Amino acid sequence: MRHNKKFNHLGRTHSHRKAMLSNMACSLIKHKRINTTTAKAKELRKYIEPLITKSKDDTTHSRRMVFSSLQDKHVVKELFQEISQKVANRPGGYTRIIKTGFRLGDNAEMCFIELVDFNENMVKDKSAKKSARTRRSGKKAGTNSAVAAAPVKEPETQEQTTVKDENPESAE
Repeated sequence: MRHNKKFNHLGRTHSHRKAMLSNMACSLIKHKRINTTTAKAKELRKYIEPLITKSKDDTTHSRRMVFSSLQDKHVVKELFQEISQKVANRPGGYTRIIKTGFRLGDNAEMCFIELVDFNENMVKDKSAKKSARTRRSGKKAGTNSAVAAAPVKEPETQEQTTVKDENPESAE
């Protein structure tokens, strides 16, 4: 029986799984978005989110801890300089998994895993949705704005009326 054995081994040995997650984390940090299976993405999320949390505290100790997991100094540099600045005020949930369907060859469930703050399309959509909200009482204001938008005829000034009066006299 598998009592309390909730860890997904992904069909790999410990060393292979550790190397695979490290490589996937490096790719995610470099490219900000990768395409993989849903099982691997869920395990990668568990692996990379603590590393991103450690990167918020830019100390020598946290850099060494992250480097021991990633084994790539260029990726560690990018994580601490670029990514940690964008996620500085986010309390967690740095990654997003978007399911994309099933793979043709073996019918494995596929998905994108991406860093939340680096998808420009999603960030723009959220700001647009917030500004587009209206209240129910806005219907009254909408009718007044339609009346205000209608063209208003300007009254004629006295000079214009005198010019009109002078022209007919000269014609007679």
